[in-house]
Amino acid sequence: MKRYLFASSLSLLLLAAGGLSAGQLYRFQDADGNVLLTNQVDKQRKPLRQDRQQYRRLVKVTWYPDTNVHSYRNWGKTEMAVKASASKNRNAFDDSIRLAAQQYDLDFGLIKAVIHTESGFDPKARSGPGAQGLMQLMPATAKRYHVTDAWDPAQNINAGAKHLRYLLKRYGDLSLALAAYNAGEGNVDKYGGIPPFTETQDYVERVTGRYTRLYGGSLAAN
Repeated sequence: MKRYLFASSLSLLLLAAGGLSAGQLYRFQDADGNVLLTNQVDKQRKPLRQDRQQYRRLVKVTWYPDTNVHSYRNWGKTEMAVKASASKNRNAFDDSIRLAAQQYDLDFGLIKAVIHTESGFDPKARSGPGAQGLMQLMPATAKRYHVTDAWDPAQNINAGAKHLRYLLKRYGDLSLALAAYNAGEGNVDKYGGIPPFTETQDYVERVTGRYTRLYGGSLAAN
């Protein structure tokens, strides 16, 4: 099983403060594909701690307040599975999803695919980088859309859908919008497309796959 280690005092401070500037993180991988994110490097840009010297492959990651890059997985043996503790919630939020879909002119299935991938329908889900709730809002994103309680399903879905509509309008492309939802607008702009982060590329594939295969979506419709 691959491991994802988050070891950056700078990034944690940025998250806690909801800062507006980007911090430079360094993404390392070891021979087994385990990942280390840290800003604690020496002059040769190697991890400072001796117990992390196996992380040798360096990939720079710029961390923005709306960046939620982390590893994703299926909640069970297939992409249809949901988080076991939230299995009763698979259709529990459909009314809020429909309302947001109508309000922001989005496909119901797209919002549902994002929720499925982000949280497995667990309204209390929290990612390593600090994203919260069903649509995994980063604190800066929640603040941007005036969310008072990111754990509230209705508020979370409304803000997540509004942000997704904004990204679709800005980029005019579903894959780029999803990449920005995950990696942050700054990283999509920096690379002029989907960033070369394994986690972000995997995220885009998971959401579009669930959207078209599970929730009746069409990529041409977005």
